[in-house]
Amino acid sequence: MRTTAVLLAEPHTLGIASVALKPPAAGDIVIDVMASGVSTGTEKLFYTGAMPPFPGSGFPLVPGYEAWGEVVEAGPEADFAVGDMVFVPGANCYDGAFGLFGGASKRLVSGAHRAVKLDPAVGDAGALLALAATARHALAASNAAFPELIVGHGVLGRLLARLTIALGGPAPTVWEIEAARSEASAYQVLRPEDDPRRDYRSIYDASGQASLLNALIGRLEKGGEITLAGFYAEPLSFAFPPAFMKEARLRIAAEWAAEDLHVTRALVESGALTLDDLITHRTPAADAPQAYETAFGDPSCLKMIL
Repeated sequence: MRTTAVLLAEPHTLGIASVALKPPAAGDIVIDVMASGVSTGTEKLFYTGAMPPFPGSGFPLVPGYEAWGEVVEAGPEADFAVGDMVFVPGANCYDGAFGLFGGASKRLVSGAHRAVKLDPAVGDAGALLALAATARHALAASNAAFPELIVGHGVLGRLLARLTIALGGPAPTVWEIEAARSEASAYQVLRPEDDPRRDYRSIYDASGQASLLNALIGRLEKGGEITLAGFYAEPLSFAFPPAFMKEARLRIAAEWAAEDLHVTRALVESGALTLDDLITHRTPAADAPQAYETAFGDPSCLKMIL
């Protein structure tokens, strides 16, 4: 089979291309993708060439790990039916292109175990399931405290705040410097300079900005914890004396696990967690080059969907 996909030939060189698909195996499903999200974290790093060496990566690369679509073929060992609507976190199914992510494709082949069936009513917001599961993964770690402060009011920051409230935690404070991203109703959004607190017990950083670490340590109470929930291309460093005085703790939250996807799906389908108002831009896949520029350069763009 062949399909059309977004292809990142090298940094800053992106377009739509015809690519070959590897044939499906007995445990695979074939999915026609209806919506694919653009990540402003890891995908931006690949696009700009700033991504550090990463296992399984290379060029040309099919990006995208936020895909929602319809099952059009299911192998005999796959527990799905034709017509099921699913989320799939990309696929490594291409002959001649790296598929470290691989979701920005008109059609893809995936192991059935990687897909999650979704209520069709969720619509293209189903493409956000990976980000929501990543937020849940950060909150669900052993001995993790709910965030009192979240840094960054992008999609991940918003999902961290929404999940905190949905899971019974107190409404957090959120820091955001972009005026276009400062609106909220269920919790307070402030610029850092407008926040007087220096006694946060739990800070979650969703900004991906390595340079903030010293400032965040200064906002902790003694024994407080900073959770690094973003992805950081630059080396992380901090001044030791302030961290020593605070007895600061650092925790790294990686990407979601399978359990996070299923728990998050249940929260979404029950209505406990809403994905409303997170998709701000929708663009035809044929206009992918401009869509990626908008996603990475326009502060008003929370989530771009192809």
